[in-house]
Amino acid sequence: MNHNITDFDHSDDSKLEGLRMTRQRREVYDVLMSLRDHPTASEVYERAKANMPGISLATVYNCLEALVDHGAVRQVHFERESSRYCPNLTAHGHFQDEQSGTVIDVPLKKGASLGDFLDLPAGVQVNNIEINLTGKISN
Repeated sequence: MNHNITDFDHSDDSKLEGLRMTRQRREVYDVLMSLRDHPTASEVYERAKANMPGISLATVYNCLEALVDHGAVRQVHFERESSRYCPNLTAHGHFQDEQSGTVIDVPLKKGASLGDFLDLPAGVQVNNIEINLTGKISN
């Protein structure tokens, strides 16, 4: 199962509606969509330079921030690591292999509820949850 490459057509992507798509934002977004491998900002910068040599690292950070703030991509945090960026907006978690650093999407099981594994206080409404797992992928 390949978790990295997608053939998703994002030319008419509704999650970008209302966001002014500059050439730089489009390039950064295209980088994120072309390989869904949860790159860091530095990795996005290196890839974006191939098509847009004049782009700066600061511009990439600004583009990523705009995309995250707009809800077009998610920022993923692992302890003591650079943030990574994920274009998958469906409900899912992330698993990071501690040896290789590879990050893969982990879909949530259909029908699973937070109450199945968390003892939430009465009246609590959860608006956001991040599930980040680390470990080892066996060969």
